[in-house]
Amino acid sequence: MTYHSGSRAVQDRVGVRELADHVGRSVGQGIRPVAAAFLELQPMLVVGAADPASGAVWASLLTGEPGFVRATGVRQISVTGGGPREGDPLAPALATLGTSVGTIALDPRTRRRMRVNGRVRPTPRGFAIEADQVFSNCPKYLQKRESYEKAERSPATPRRSAELSLEQRRFVESADTFFLATVHAHGADASHRGGNPGFVHAPSPHELHWRDYPGNSMFLTLGNLEADPRAGLLFLDWVSGSVLQLTGRARTRYAADGRRTVRFTVTGAVQTPAASPLRWSPPEYSPANPALP
Repeated sequence: MTYHSGSRAVQDRVGVRELADHVGRSVGQGIRPVAAAFLELQPMLVVGAADPASGAVWASLLTGEPGFVRATGVRQISVTGGGPREGDPLAPALATLGTSVGTIALDPRTRRRMRVNGRVRPTPRGFAIEADQVFSNCPKYLQKRESYEKAERSPATPRRSAELSLEQRRFVESADTFFLATVHAHGADASHRGGNPGFVHAPSPHELHWRDYPGNSMFLTLGNLEADPRAGLLFLDWVSGSVLQLTGRARTRYAADGRRTVRFTVTGAVQTPAASPLRWSPPEYSPANPALP
């Protein structure tokens, strides 16, 4: 894998360039049969991209019957019948030919996740993505949820604001999982962040921050933020299906003891009650989650 200058800067700062080169060999452009089979079992997909008009970066949750996401070629996945809901801020990006997108398919039942990054091509029934990067991640910080059921509910009208309400801040601080979309000059990425409830802090209506836990050492997300601070966050209520989407800018702070903290400034928020029809079982927290102070 060829890293851009942002990722290289972070790798060098942390001292993991050699390890990153080793791990990066697992990133390819092709979708292997085992990966294709994994995709077809998933009822949800998270997609991240920049709005082609405003430039704001958003992350969105797409859901459908298993099989709505599938590999339709060695380097292509197709999404049918599970496009963005009405009012989703990411809809314009997914309808624009050539938009750079990052995706992550995460299965809480098995603690497995897979990422496919590439470019969008709208289709009559949804969209396709021509893959530039295909890879899997380890199960670190991924909460296990044994099962889900499909609830009979319809998304409510999205509520838009420029800052977080007190209720939204409490929701963020109770989360054990969120998704993070970032971009760089030639692409986009969607990643997962997890921890024990309370690992994300929302000290004001305009600010969030969280500790960046050790991962695969590629530093794709922090590398993107090093090059371009635009970011989108997605928080999901795994029971009610409510979704909170945030857009803004993020920067990483490095402490002398090696800890990294990401600070996110909110510039826009969209909350959609009952956005997802999936009702998941209670979580079994990852044994990798660090204890909170």
